[in-house]
Amino acid sequence: MISQFKHSFFQVFTVTSLWVTLLLTVFYREQPISMVYLWHVAGIAAISAVLFGIMYDALWNHFTLKPFWNILISSIITIAGGMLIVWLFSQDMFHVILPWWPGMLLLSVVMHTIAFYFYARIDSRKRVEELNKILK
Repeated sequence: MISQFKHSFFQVFTVTSLWVTLLLTVFYREQPISMVYLWHVAGIAAISAVLFGIMYDALWNHFTLKPFWNILISSIITIAGGMLIVWLFSQDMFHVILPWWPGMLLLSVVMHTIAFYFYARIDSRKRVEELNKILK
């Protein structure tokens, strides 16, 4: 399980680093970037890796909480991590979106709920097909 978490962490860290670097290249092509800002990019990648590489995997595949708690915890850590990522990317942007965090949290809960029930439906169909193949 630990090696799976390490693999997921570094996979998400690498993809996020490349993605943020691509965005900076496209949108801030002409502006010089300080060395401190490169650490912000590393922080953004690390936060994304912890959230989506470790926390989501642990929460949805290894913990035995009820779906309500998984959805609530996922929504809260997603919004908190997202706000921290935005703060690292641009403090001006953070101050613009800060008043909207209750709406973003509500939207996150709704989207996680929809995704959970959609995934559960697909997973149950897949398991039924596997059981039917075993019975034949």
